[in-house]
Amino acid sequence: MKPLPPSVTRAWDNREPYVVMTTVSKDGVPNSIYVGSVGRHDERTFYLCNHHFKKTQQNILETGRGSLLFLTHEHKSYQLKGCFEFQDRGPVYEAMQKNSPTPYPASVAVLHVTEVYAGSIKLA
Repeated sequence: MKPLPPSVTRAWDNREPYVVMTTVSKDGVPNSIYVGSVGRHDERTFYLCNHHFKKTQQNILETGRGSLLFLTHEHKSYQLKGCFEFQDRGPVYEAMQKNSPTPYPASVAVLHVTEVYAGSIKLA
């Protein structure tokens, strides 16, 4: 995927602090959680601190598919869909350590964005 459209980058920078992370099990069952320790690594990569994910971790290990939903302060919604993986070292993990309220999270869930929506409109 190309870098995020500038409107989405601006929206991310103007978002409410929590996001909704949704993953899918191998049986197609969705699981959504509310996450506050999140960040953007680059124009296609976002990360979430793994503070004791259980079902979410299992879903990522099984399918790797999921999404992030965030709201701007003006209550516009954006959804980032893609593939998740876990990392416990490297540049993305180090970036999360700097932004996490817990100094050393077990790992970081990394979303590699493949689709972007503003509400129901596909942007990329």
